[in-house]
Amino acid sequence: MTFDTIFIELSAVLLFSVAVGAVGLVLRQPLIVSFLAAGIIAGPDLLGLVQSRDEMHLLAQFGVALLLFVVGLKLDLGLVRSIGKVALVTGLGQVIFTSVVGFFLCLVMGISPLASLYVAVALTFSSTIIIVKLLSDKGEIDALHGRVALGFLIVQDVVVVLVMIVLSSLDIGSQSSESPLVGLALMVFKGAALLAVLAAFTKWVATPLTRRLAGSPELLVLFSVAWAVAVAAISEHMNFSMEMGAFLAGVTLASTTYREVVAARLVSLRDFLLLFFFIDMGSRMDLGAISGQVIPAIWLSLFVLIGNPLIVMVIMGVMGYRKRTGFLAGLTVAQISEFSLIFAALGLSLGHLTPEHVGLVTLVGLITIGMSTYMILYSGPIYKVMEPWLGIFERKSADQEDKLESPVSEKTDVIIFGLGRYGSNIGRGLRQQEVGVLGVDFDPEAVASWNRQGHPALFGDAGDPEFLSSLPLADVQWIVAAIPPTANLTTAAQPVYAFVRALREQGYQGKIAVTAHMAGEVPDLRKAGADLVLLPFSDAAHHAVDRLLASTEKTPDRAASPLEQGATV
Repeated sequence: MTFDTIFIELSAVLLFSVAVGAVGLVLRQPLIVSFLAAGIIAGPDLLGLVQSRDEMHLLAQFGVALLLFVVGLKLDLGLVRSIGKVALVTGLGQVIFTSVVGFFLCLVMGISPLASLYVAVALTFSSTIIIVKLLSDKGEIDALHGRVALGFLIVQDVVVVLVMIVLSSLDIGSQSSESPLVGLALMVFKGAALLAVLAAFTKWVATPLTRRLAGSPELLVLFSVAWAVAVAAISEHMNFSMEMGAFLAGVTLASTTYREVVAARLVSLRDFLLLFFFIDMGSRMDLGAISGQVIPAIWLSLFVLIGNPLIVMVIMGVMGYRKRTGFLAGLTVAQISEFSLIFAALGLSLGHLTPEHVGLVTLVGLITIGMSTYMILYSGPIYKVMEPWLGIFERKSADQEDKLESPVSEKTDVIIFGLGRYGSNIGRGLRQQEVGVLGVDFDPEAVASWNRQGHPALFGDAGDPEFLSSLPLADVQWIVAAIPPTANLTTAAQPVYAFVRALREQGYQGKIAVTAHMAGEVPDLRKAGADLVLLPFSDAAHHAVDRLLASTEKTPDRAASPLEQGATV
């Protein structure tokens, strides 16, 4: 199929993607899987809708840059220091384990030593784009396991750069006469120079510049996009990864007061452009080269899907993290990345790999990306099934996570899960009424902020039954779940329903209050065991009406419970 203009081609690809996405929605499939399928079907081996490969790849790069930029915008540098050790050890440990075991596994399957080395290295890299996208959609990028996963993804990116520098320094595929040591030294110098320039920008330029641009929100967003792609381009030009540059660009603006505004305005543009990343990735898969590699690909895919999470759980368990955190972080590395395909293509261009080897890596990528998408999206239910067998990955004292908690010394009347704006306002209002409140959140930064205000808080996940059993539930009168809904899940599958059921299974006899975004959810939540359903937007509207009526001395007479009083603070 041919098109007269690229505009017509992109229109056709977009309409086709919507159709495939709609079918996937009816079949309850993740959008990432649907868009990858759309790219494969629209690629040259089937419908041939994707013809302007360079233009499609350019749009994909913009989407990737914005994705990593937004992640960098939300980064807490203090938390980076706290998880730096586990990110480094886990990242390097996973890379070493996967490459060594993968090499011998390839040899056993009859692949030549050089090709085995290439394939094994290709298996070590996880897809930053897919992981960050899925965790962001689930609202888990700020959770401890999300922060740790982001940390060792950065470590993997550094390893990617090192591998490419070593290949270049060894004269593989280039005419360079530099020694490996000279190449590595040059890389370190360029990296240090780039970090120094960005640090200076952060300290002296970022805040006054964004303050000046904030007078025009459109110009502020335009600057943010330009800054993201410019630093990404500079990073790529210096032989670092584009993703790393975009991420660092976000970090430079993370300390400004406008980061939330910028991030919110870029989300829709980011999601639109990321569609082209998945379309581009799917359309580049050579179906002809993978037909004879099914059996080896299945074995290598099982190794990635099982082996990578296992080694992450082992390392994090030894370092003092709970089995749930290790399990959820481990699931994020159960796939290979788009760089793995690029790396295999490089080996083919140098004559070190055959098309069959590239097809093998491509098929492993297709299988692991598809399977790991489901593993990450449904990590909670999977953990619930696997939990009885995961005790061997946890030390008796999870001291690293214990450091995130504050001691609970006062009497607890109310436990609030979720210390976002709504939950924290409820908590502050209740404490003003001299009600004993304990806060719980799975975002370490939220727990630290609550502690800094002098309030007791625990780091924990509402979806972890073991954590719930460790709470002082005996004398608690109310448990409030200010838990935001999870994207891509039906109403009945939302975490709040499982949370209410888990509390009742733990024998909790007190009252439970939960939040809902729609009034239609109230009957189902009541049926699940909730005593009170709070509607944040509706409650806020009623509170506004009360205040407006109060100003005209027409306030209706109605009594409010202490919990309701706290909810309207």
